[in-house]
Amino acid sequence: MKIKVLLAYASTHGSTQEVAEAIAASLRGHGLAVDLQPVRNVRTLEGYHAVVLGAPLYMFHLHKDALRFLSRHQKALSDGLPVAIFAGGPFATGDEKEWQEVRKQIDQELAKYPWLRPVAVEVVGGKFDPARLRFPWNLIPALKQMPPSDLRDWAAIGAWADNRAAQLQPVVPQ
Repeated sequence: MKIKVLLAYASTHGSTQEVAEAIAASLRGHGLAVDLQPVRNVRTLEGYHAVVLGAPLYMFHLHKDALRFLSRHQKALSDGLPVAIFAGGPFATGDEKEWQEVRKQIDQELAKYPWLRPVAVEVVGGKFDPARLRFPWNLIPALKQMPPSDLRDWAAIGAWADNRAAQLQPVVPQ
């Protein structure tokens, strides 16, 4: 029996979607069946053996679509369905203090869902392109003057996905 994983993501500018696609490819490479979908499109978790949820962190909060997903699917996610979470975070510097602060913010966001017991939570670097800013962010001169950046570490993302594949293998009864 093939393990069926839902990889649901929230993405505003496409960066988190790109990370989700890379993780899906890795999980598939380990023999898992992966459905890759935006969180807005997910209607049920029935038939899945595990969930991987990806979302960016904006202004100290996880993407609102990801938070709605958690609320909407609370019953399935709290009934033992394994869930792993990755969040796009720092994009300006590789400073360790910034990464720690982002992890703290993600932990605070997830603490609002005390029933949620993720098997893994990972912060992945973010991507920033000032040319793609939309309202109201495009009105902030400091943001518009920042240089583009991409702190996503594809090798680390791949390793995290490999570890999730190994972790999820035993969820299917023999």
